[in-house]
Amino acid sequence: MSTHPASSPAEEDEPFHEAISRAIAILVERREDPPDLTALAAEVGLHPHHFQRVFSRWVGISPKRFVQYLRLDHAKRLLSAPTSLLDAALDTGLSGPSRLHDLFVTCEAMTPGDWKGRGAGLTIRWGLHASPFGPSLIGTTDRGVCWFSFVVGGEAAAIAEFAGEWPGAELVRDQAATAEVAARMFAPVAGPATGSLPLPVLLRGTNFQVKVWEALLSIPSGRVASYGDVAAAIGRPSASRAVGGAVGSNPVSVLIPCHRVIRSSGVIHNYRWGADKKQALLAWEAARTSAAA
Repeated sequence: MSTHPASSPAEEDEPFHEAISRAIAILVERREDPPDLTALAAEVGLHPHHFQRVFSRWVGISPKRFVQYLRLDHAKRLLSAPTSLLDAALDTGLSGPSRLHDLFVTCEAMTPGDWKGRGAGLTIRWGLHASPFGPSLIGTTDRGVCWFSFVVGGEAAAIAEFAGEWPGAELVRDQAATAEVAARMFAPVAGPATGSLPLPVLLRGTNFQVKVWEALLSIPSGRVASYGDVAAAIGRPSASRAVGGAVGSNPVSVLIPCHRVIRSSGVIHNYRWGADKKQALLAWEAARTSAAA
């Protein structure tokens, strides 16, 4: 009798991560004149029917409908909707979990001493994982996820950036330790539940940065807020520029959803991993939110 568990649908789709990532990149790049299903499937090397099934499973809607979520007018509609969760003052500290699509995320901020030590005495297990938006690097500790980045510019550069942020920590490559985080972050819409326990995040930043990152968790999936909205939510309405700096320095992208902050005009820009990836993430979340509804 085999002792290996049957593969899950998500595991069966794993070889197609690269194809879906490429398809999303193509649709973002050519959103004003997107290729049809047959042409897009051919570009990523899959049969049209198979491609449609895998894409819809991971993104939640068809490629044709996905393009609709990439348009500027959709971002403007999201921005004009009332951000009710940001209207109230953020007075719960870091103790309350926030909903992030199908995840619960809880945050813990490092002490000032830990922050200055830049990881001294900390063991960080890290791994490289595929995602629908390209390869990613995840770092996790016994206290929570402390790093998430997309790999842009090659693995060596991504690893060097990660290591540079934690010079005092012991870094151990451990794919198994980070695999669950990757699976929960990018689980397909129709996939089985990947666990309901909160996913803890360990934040290393100034008090102001942590307050901004906490505010980002209050922006619902499938929605956006402006830099001014976030500044007002933390009681610093004139600090939009400083908020922008804190948003850009977020060390745990996607889980702390800095991609949900855009200009008040609806223009999507200034993302650490590229504006196209930011636009793709917003469209993906909008599609998942629509599918869930």
